[in-house]
Amino acid sequence: MKRTIAIVCGGDTSEFEVSLRSAQGIYSFIDKERYTLYIVEMRGTDWHVQLPDGTKTPVDRNDFSFRLDGAKVVFDFAYITIHGTPGEDGRLQGYFDMLHIPYSCCGVLAAALTYDKFACNQYLKAFGVRIADSLLLRQGQSVSDEDVIGKIGLPCFIKPSLGGSSFGVTKVKSADQIHEAILKAMHESDEVMVEAFMEGTEISQGCYKTQEKEVVLPATEVVSDNEFFDYNAKYNGQVREITPARLKEETAERVSLITSMIYDILGCNGIIRVDYIITHTTDENGKERERINMLEVNTTPGMTATSFIPQQVRAAGMDMKDVLTDIIENKLS
Repeated sequence: MKRTIAIVCGGDTSEFEVSLRSAQGIYSFIDKERYTLYIVEMRGTDWHVQLPDGTKTPVDRNDFSFRLDGAKVVFDFAYITIHGTPGEDGRLQGYFDMLHIPYSCCGVLAAALTYDKFACNQYLKAFGVRIADSLLLRQGQSVSDEDVIGKIGLPCFIKPSLGGSSFGVTKVKSADQIHEAILKAMHESDEVMVEAFMEGTEISQGCYKTQEKEVVLPATEVVSDNEFFDYNAKYNGQVREITPARLKEETAERVSLITSMIYDILGCNGIIRVDYIITHTTDENGKERERINMLEVNTTPGMTATSFIPQQVRAAGMDMKDVLTDIIENKLS
């Protein structure tokens, strides 16, 4: 008998439309001969199922079910692809835990921690993961231009500590841009991160683990046409994405080890994606040193046909249908 899968999308942030696109991607990837699929769209308290005839029907939030032709349909599994709250920050995970419905991604703690970029970075720093210098501002707090320049330097990035898809992110090059950049970031989140700029090669790498296997995917090198990897670069093609990334074999192996280590430290589940900047410095003896700096961890990465994860799966000679079956069956077994 086919299992019934909910592809859960939408959410309450600026990433709503991005999430809908990821849901369509996942719908196209999952094995429809093996599973019965429904897209469940959420926004606030409006939760509804998209039916095959194009109509919508409400979800009963008491048990995450819906009615079809007079019969009650209960989901066996939830594939969460909400980018932002409530699907990326642990809230929806807690709901499904209470209903004993298995789901595709990290649990409450790992989801909540990784959603807060500043907290996650500081946590991983304690395990030896290299990160950029940064400071945190919460709603109601202020910082002088002099403090930003003195502690972080220019240029720097000012961005929401909560959120993704580069909404609210500004690359600040001069002191007169700092205040406006903080206000822009605060529009997306109550917490704002001021992060040092690092010049180098930007890469992103996916990873997933099941009871039977560990898969670290080939990294993707990101070459943006813009100042940084912003929304237009991510979703409107203003970028070159090279998979596998043009890394030395030794560097590629080190990055893969770090990605796998981060997965385990955080206690992740499902597919994650870790973003890095690889920088090069020269020491006092004139010897070049390569540093792998982690930027952030994404526990519900984009899943459109052109997103990093599907690219990396193809580069690894794998099929997205098989990967998603691995992830679903790992939780259902």
